[in-house]
Amino acid sequence: MILKDLMMMIIGMILLILGVLIGVAFLTLLERKILGYIQIRKGPNKVGMMGILQPFSDAIKLFTKEQTYPMFSNYMSYYYSPIFSFILSLMIWLLIPYYFNMVSFNLGMLFFLCCTSLGVYTVMISGWSSNSNYSLLGGLRSVAQTISYEVSLVFIMMSVIIFIMDFNLMMLSVYQNMIWFFFLMIPLSLSWFSSSLAETNRTPFDFAEGESELVSGFNVEYSSGGFALIFMAEYSSILFMSMLYSLMYLGGYDLNIMFYMKLSLISFLFIWVRGTLPRYRYDKLMYLAWKSYLPISLNFIIFFIGMYLFLF
Repeated sequence: MILKDLMMMIIGMILLILGVLIGVAFLTLLERKILGYIQIRKGPNKVGMMGILQPFSDAIKLFTKEQTYPMFSNYMSYYYSPIFSFILSLMIWLLIPYYFNMVSFNLGMLFFLCCTSLGVYTVMISGWSSNSNYSLLGGLRSVAQTISYEVSLVFIMMSVIIFIMDFNLMMLSVYQNMIWFFFLMIPLSLSWFSSSLAETNRTPFDFAEGESELVSGFNVEYSSGGFALIFMAEYSSILFMSMLYSLMYLGGYDLNIMFYMKLSLISFLFIWVRGTLPRYRYDKLMYLAWKSYLPISLNFIIFFIGMYLFLF
């Protein structure tokens, strides 16, 4: 019986990973379409019907190109850091709180924080191992940004943890049965969305790959497969952050179409922000994390702890 359960879990994980990969492919297509219409053009519309096969042709192009590597790079770490980055971004998806044949963590939120913290190292190693000044600068800026916004993500998440008094993501749907947490903590949910933009290196916080200043940042020396893996890791974490937002603030996990509609809406917001807002200044980005989000989230934590002690 245990072997059968294990097999079901493995099959479930493989199907989940395949689903995530297909989702990432079509998220890139959605992004290019939306950015196209924002800029009053069509976006991809040649490959397949209305450009629907474009992500697959991109994948084939990227993975069949020759892999180049810089002469003075630290080859092993240069080669493997995109792979680890991608594996980490897929590992976080094991947290999706299905009701059946999947790994349901009691300490899911802690696992999420551990995996996102490890993601910093892959960016740092990618930037350093290329042995290029541009990629090193991009990597350093990205690491400073990611670490700063992890702090705000942790503190914002702590308010939700105090609400449900559990680390299990399944409990979020139980406690949001009557009212969504979004209505109970609107400032925190907006801060979470903004912090997840910074955590996933998205516009207006995309300093890791600010083309106008840094020649694409930490991934400047990557081409073909390595670049594709970094790209897929980024979009997979965007999808996961969207899912986590809808779990934490928009009613938790429900096995119906509405949950996936909410997930798609938050992913759409990520893209909409990219098409609308200009890039932030770096010192303002740090100011936002340490002088705005940190005090707000700490005040909310103190308020919720006070409420908890008052009521119980």
